Amino acid sequence: MKEKLIKMVPYLGIILAAMYLIPLYGKDTGSFILILLYGVPFVVLLVSIVYGANKGFNPILSLLVGLLFIPSIFIYYNSSAFIYVLIYTGVSLIGQILGIYVFRKK
Repeated sequence: MKEKLIKMVPYLGIILAAMYLIPLYGKDTGSFILILLYGVPFVVLLVSIVYGANKGFNPILSLLVGLLFIPSIFIYYNSSAFIYVLIYTGVSLIGQILGIYVFRKK
């Protein structure tokens, strides 16, 4: 279990950077909405696809993605962004499944 968590660190690091660095470019409400709807989910999806293709399916990664987003709600957004915890968790699950079934080497 510990080895799997250690192997997740680079992937989670990229997602964490996206969650906390991309919003620094937000200037107004519209730009923050675009970041929430397109910027962060795009990074989460790509990283999850790569993780799924390389390491297989692990729901803990998706749960950690959702949990890592929670502090950014208080830093950059407001309480209405809590729904994105579920959205990003779901995007990560979908990305891992895509990575396994579409891009995994047989």
